[in-house]
Amino acid sequence: MPELPEVETTRRGVAPLLTGRIFTGAVLRQPRLRWPIDPELAERLAGRRVRQVARRAKYLLIELDDGATLIIHLGMSGSLRHLPADTPPERHDHVDLLLGEHCLRYRDPRRFGAILYCPGPVELHPLLVKLGPEPLSDDFDGEVLFAACRGKTAPIKTVLMDNHVVVGVGNIYANEALFAAGVRPTRPAGQVSHEECQRLAAAIRATLLRAIEAGGSTLRDFTDAIGKPGYFQQHYAVYGRDGLPCHACATLVQHTRLGQRSSFYCPHCQT
Repeated sequence: MPELPEVETTRRGVAPLLTGRIFTGAVLRQPRLRWPIDPELAERLAGRRVRQVARRAKYLLIELDDGATLIIHLGMSGSLRHLPADTPPERHDHVDLLLGEHCLRYRDPRRFGAILYCPGPVELHPLLVKLGPEPLSDDFDGEVLFAACRGKTAPIKTVLMDNHVVVGVGNIYANEALFAAGVRPTRPAGQVSHEECQRLAAAIRATLLRAIEAGGSTLRDFTDAIGKPGYFQQHYAVYGRDGLPCHACATLVQHTRLGQRSSFYCPHCQT
């Protein structure tokens, strides 16, 4: 599933291609994704200029000049490509957002993503209104994390992946940040110290920034707006490396499951 670095990579790729451009319509080949697409989307977009392309958590926000916003979630297998509008669609190319001779094409083999038209203030949309702070913003730091962990018996990794605590820290990057901070993913969140929360918040920021610089991770079919894959998976310290020696101490990386998600850690480096 595309996580925050993949979504941010996509945002950075499409923003210069969309900002200031005028939509000329849309083509809906498959209107049923995670939720049905507005059947009048083509008419709503036609003539609207893109003011900016933003991101909130794992949602792309294409903000229009009339105050409306197009909310796009890539789901488990979605991607956006900027292409000539006459490029023949392939099987899983479900939606084209038309920009004259070009288009922004949405591809999603599993159809678990979303394209939603929001006519009013996007921050009040039900999908966004209760989200926690952005991990790369000044609103999130060790103090915020420490306060959120107090009294919680859930594993710290589960808490990190709770979008009410902090947004966008998905499974891959939670594993990697916990290793960087020296905190075992199974530790009860309430037992993580103030100092460890400081290290962990800094590790989350550093890990996400490194992943964004690498273009995200390509595990299945993530590519950016021009079809380029991400390469952060080449730098994983623990994710997917169960049974292999830790890069830091050579102890074998172990694997467990937390909340139905795979978790990886070094039993020597993480306590």
